[in-house]
Amino acid sequence: MTSLSSAVALPSSCRARPAGGSRRARLLVTRAAASSPKLPSGRRLRVAVVGGGPAGGAAAEALAKGGVETVLIERKMDNCKPCGGAIPLCMVSEFDLPLDLVDRKVRKMKMISPSNVAVDIGRTLAPHEYIGMVRREVLDAYLRSRAQSAGAEVVNGLFLRYEAPKEPNGSYVVHYNHYDSSNGKVGGEKRSFEVDAIVGADGANSRVAKDMGAGDYEYAIAFQERVKIPDDKMVYYEERAEMYVGDDVSPDFYGWVFPKCDHVAVGTGTVTHKADIKKFQAATRLRAKDKIEGGRIIRVEAHPIPEHPRPKRVAGRVTLVGDAAGYVTKCSGEGIYFAAKSGRMCAEAIVAGSANGTRMVEESDLRKYLAEFDRLYWPTYKVLDILQKVFYRSNSAREAFVEMCADDYVQKMTFDSYLYKRVVPGNPLDDIKLAVNTIGSLIRATALRREMEKVTL
Repeated sequence: MTSLSSAVALPSSCRARPAGGSRRARLLVTRAAASSPKLPSGRRLRVAVVGGGPAGGAAAEALAKGGVETVLIERKMDNCKPCGGAIPLCMVSEFDLPLDLVDRKVRKMKMISPSNVAVDIGRTLAPHEYIGMVRREVLDAYLRSRAQSAGAEVVNGLFLRYEAPKEPNGSYVVHYNHYDSSNGKVGGEKRSFEVDAIVGADGANSRVAKDMGAGDYEYAIAFQERVKIPDDKMVYYEERAEMYVGDDVSPDFYGWVFPKCDHVAVGTGTVTHKADIKKFQAATRLRAKDKIEGGRIIRVEAHPIPEHPRPKRVAGRVTLVGDAAGYVTKCSGEGIYFAAKSGRMCAEAIVAGSANGTRMVEESDLRKYLAEFDRLYWPTYKVLDILQKVFYRSNSAREAFVEMCADDYVQKMTFDSYLYKRVVPGNPLDDIKLAVNTIGSLIRATALRREMEKVTL
């Protein structure tokens, strides 16, 4: 999921710049550690990637292309994760995604406040710019197939646990249930194999994270219904997505209506009131009632979403990527791009550290990926955390937030930051104006809240 307007949380002195030449060939510089032993002639480094979502698919492809023997384990090949499915424009080019993978190109975003004040966002977009809307089952399957084409072995199975090596440079033993309809065994057949390293890309409930003692984190529950609406109503959502904020749809997140190929995804999420998720979902449907009236629910989905990175993301030659690592932004709930990006960055660090699969990797190689990922994206996570605490704390604060989103400069910062994932200095005068307007919006919202409290007393 992602909330575009939340990107306004980037530092006021920053805004995004498009990345040029994103389709250029990716070159990996191999720098194996001096202490890293060379593998026997004819043997390649072997890595297990657990989980076949965007993180696992991207990791497996980059590993296989880099000369590493790769096994990807995915338990459910048609998994439909409850996800808004929004991806930034830069992901389409950076990961060479075919355009027919994108169900809708959203160029208009409507932000709707607790009092149903609506602000149209998207005025600053260039003609070629859009937010891609995808279905996770389609995107995930495509990335897995591309990894397989690159040489990775894709296995349909459920990861159970791993055994750590008892000696330096020893093998990890991966235990899993192998699913094969031909063997007639319900629940799969228990199997195991040895690898040199493990990449945990198995989502918020990661078993790899549990085995490595990665620690717990706070998580949100996302609930989503796919609704088939009449064709005449679908026209409204052809290039438009909606976000609803308010205590009725979520006390700490937002509700959404995102368009797909032939239906809309209607959902919400919460960290603090998980038991009330169905009540918030009903409120989201109510807020969007006029636009989805006559719709038929064709699928119901629910799933946990991490709210911050895990305390530990690497142990020995085991590391975490994507949701398993906790790479979902607060306030916006964006995770698809960061999942795929972390998977690829992790794989590239392994390829480089192993000299294209010819040497053993070490924990220090995996830590290089963590250091680079944190350097690039940690500020974004922290700022969005602050934004959530400031603007999602009350309905009056949310009214202020929606009011801010009407500003053209805010919209430009928002879309540029989201679409390209690059930050550069902005216009100092506009930054000062934005700061003043933000304070003014908060003051007006606070005054409104106090007046409303007097009326209700």
